[in-house]
Amino acid sequence: MVLALPRASISGPTRRRHSAQLVAAGVLIGVVVLVSLFAPLLAPYDPLATDPSAKFLPPGSSGHLLGTDDLGRDLLSRLLWGGRTSLLLAVLSVAGATVAGSVAALLAGFAGPRISGVVMRLVDMLFAFPVILVAVALAAVLSPGAPVVVVAIVFYVVPYVTRVVFTEVKQHTRREYVEAATALGATRWALMVREVLPNVTGQIVVYATGLVATMVVFSASLSAVGIGVQPPTPDWGQMIASGAKVVLSGHMYVALIPGLTVVLVALAFNWLGDGLHDLASPRNRGDGR
Repeated sequence: MVLALPRASISGPTRRRHSAQLVAAGVLIGVVVLVSLFAPLLAPYDPLATDPSAKFLPPGSSGHLLGTDDLGRDLLSRLLWGGRTSLLLAVLSVAGATVAGSVAALLAGFAGPRISGVVMRLVDMLFAFPVILVAVALAAVLSPGAPVVVVAIVFYVVPYVTRVVFTEVKQHTRREYVEAATALGATRWALMVREVLPNVTGQIVVYATGLVATMVVFSASLSAVGIGVQPPTPDWGQMIASGAKVVLSGHMYVALIPGLTVVLVALAFNWLGDGLHDLASPRNRGDGR
């Protein structure tokens, strides 16, 4: 049973602003995802193929729309293939961490005060560990690579999601619809799955969307410092790190192009999260929840 209350319509200017923000973010993310998925068909060159005779060709050169890097590799091809790695790691890691954190929060929210207190104190302990140091330690144990990025993102995201969802769950457990379901004989499992979970799912999705933006940047940062995705796999972070080495030689575009891509994708996910949050907020819905 999901609480259904009358909703007031969103005002015209507010609706248009939210719609424009969501559409812009959705289109940008959709384009990036599609071109990354179809990189094998869209990339004009092999992203790993080197050509020393064609290194540092500027953007707009014949046959190389975005130019080439210090090894003569086509930047457009590497950018398209790099999106498959960077987005996949960020999105799947955040999704997995969000599920794990939400389950822990739901169980803690419906458990007794002793159990919920233990769970949340463990979450507080996770906040005390700097995620960069955790990533460095993981790289020393597992060796640098994609698994380090995945584990580091999960380690970073789970406590935040658990804390946010736990707060939402505790608020909903005191709502009238939960009390009514309890009076009708609903079990604790039914209250979690049928009553509370549908009402907090929207907030979970909104929060996770914003986290993806941060994790896209974080994933690229780990690759840029050498403990994330390793060569020769194309990755936006690697491209930034490689380009940074030749910026002073006058080839700024080698680092600027992947850097701007990371910024735009992160902004798009932030716009999407902000737009969804505004539309889901009680003030704009007018339902008082």
